[in-house]
Amino acid sequence: MPTKVIDNADSVREVVQEVTSRNKIPLIFIDLEGENLSRHGSIAIVSVLIPPNPTIYLLDVHELQSRAFDTAAAGGLTWRSILESEEHPKVFFDVRNDSDALYSHFSIALRGVVDLQLLEFATRPGRGRYVKGLSKCILESSFLSAEERSSWRRGKDEGIKQFAPEHGGTYRVFFKRPLSTALQSYCAEDVLKLPGLLSAYSGTIKPHLAAQVGEEALHRVTLSQGVYFNGKGKHMAVGPDFTWTM
Repeated sequence: MPTKVIDNADSVREVVQEVTSRNKIPLIFIDLEGENLSRHGSIAIVSVLIPPNPTIYLLDVHELQSRAFDTAAAGGLTWRSILESEEHPKVFFDVRNDSDALYSHFSIALRGVVDLQLLEFATRPGRGRYVKGLSKCILESSFLSAEERSSWRRGKDEGIKQFAPEHGGTYRVFFKRPLSTALQSYCAEDVLKLPGLLSAYSGTIKPHLAAQVGEEALHRVTLSQGVYFNGKGKHMAVGPDFTWTM
């Protein structure tokens, strides 16, 4: 998969222009990586995919800090204004900790969020109590072949060995530059699968549940910005209390 590290002002402008140059407002698929991704940790990389462009942009927040979000392209648009805009739909998988980190460290108040974890929860044939993690959703997906799922798993495992303490790694590798090829692939793997998940779930969701998914995504963002938000623990696995029937 083609990846490009965005680590200077000119390349930030290039990616913003990728959003603004389309005839139609594009969907933007986003995933964050860092150490203890939350208000208590730090953001290293924001992975961005803007189909149909296959390039996965790795926005180097560790290197750029606020310049990653506040560098303006022609017309004055920035990544901050895109992330905070209702007009630009952004697709995340479980937005809560990403939102917490963006808000706490850079005062970015996300809007226009599509949360795939909620979408999956709402499209199950039977009511659930718990939400699923991204890995489980990818491994259960029907749009990937068995070989593609195995390849994804191998790539993830190689990245995990570098940063997971239980495998002898350290999260500090996310802050070493240049970013290793293995970590670039790791950062790209998840966001690359989000369009397929969106297509699979959005084709089966009922309209009255789609509205609730949107409301719950906004609620998650608001909750993540609260003083007492805790993004760790069993409570994070409990699904929302949707009204399942019309």
